[in-house]
Amino acid sequence: MGVNEFLAHVRRMVVDFVVGRVLTRGEDADLLGDHPLDDVTTYYLLHRADFGLKEAPAGPCILYAISCGLSERDLADHGGLLIKGKGAAPDEADESGDEGGSGGKLKLKPWKARTHRGLAEEPSRGRPIPLIDHCHRLMQLWVAADVAQVNAHLDRHGLRQSPLFAQLIQALIEQSRADGSTEERSLLERLANHLRQLGSTSQTALALGD
Repeated sequence: MGVNEFLAHVRRMVVDFVVGRVLTRGEDADLLGDHPLDDVTTYYLLHRADFGLKEAPAGPCILYAISCGLSERDLADHGGLLIKGKGAAPDEADESGDEGGSGGKLKLKPWKARTHRGLAEEPSRGRPIPLIDHCHRLMQLWVAADVAQVNAHLDRHGLRQSPLFAQLIQALIEQSRADGSTEERSLLERLANHLRQLGSTSQTALALGD
């Protein structure tokens, strides 16, 4: 194993440990060893834990992305999950060619603004659909008062049977509380309650059992 590959493995181990603590609120940092989390959701939790929804220095954001096996472009292209803050010049770039530059600002795009067509419906570039995309899509459907579509999405993607997805929602509730994002927290709490009421059995399975 070369030095670069070794460092990449070490960075990812550190990232998974930190994100594992975010997901379990410090109870079990080894969670991700048995239940790997996708790269995009891993980045989202890492970024949000450190910077919330405010503008953040581009340098650390780019390093976090690299540690998750991603680039700034991956996150920007992926439904605009990561966008330039007002503090960044339109075409700012550092000497290494990284877009955004070490002196720029980046921020997470709010869930309600991630309205591009196909969000959480189809895999992109061979990657699995990120859990954070499923969460944001379900939040949008819930706000639209389309509970039937919420249930259909949960069933279609097997999210009722995913303990990791339920833990993600709880982690986001804690992060929204820390951010003071009252609307987001309230919506996530309603989704969490809805998931608990539904249980892990899909509507299709229930219908077959009748």
